[in-house]
Amino acid sequence: MDTFWKKISLAEMSETQWESLCDSCGKCCLHKLEDEDSGEVYICNVACKLMDIETCRCMGYKNRKKRIPDCTVLTIERIAEFHWLPETCAYRLLAEGKPLFEWHPLVSGDASTVHSAGISIRGRVVTEMDADDLHQHITDWVL
Repeated sequence: MDTFWKKISLAEMSETQWESLCDSCGKCCLHKLEDEDSGEVYICNVACKLMDIETCRCMGYKNRKKRIPDCTVLTIERIAEFHWLPETCAYRLLAEGKPLFEWHPLVSGDASTVHSAGISIRGRVVTEMDADDLHQHITDWVL
């Protein structure tokens, strides 16, 4: 098994390697609210409308930014901005010099381990709700 993430930095990764770090937990595609005064980010249990909440994958990944203008696109240049990423996120872990968890698909060799380990959003989120009620969907299980 190729363990490229142990050998090269995030900045040295090819696009394919970078994309393979995503464990398909779906947490980065949840709606967020930011406190204007403190800057604190609150994560809601409401997924983007493009999220397939069973597979925890974007149904329009290639064109997501066109369809959802405020979609967050994680890049190495912007990784410091994404302090709200969950502690289980491979991008965050590697940026902090930490190893991937054993359930991560690159480690386990099985894409379903993120779900069986209870890390993903599967079974925990909604995709439809009134935007005025978003504050009622703030959750703490994500981090």
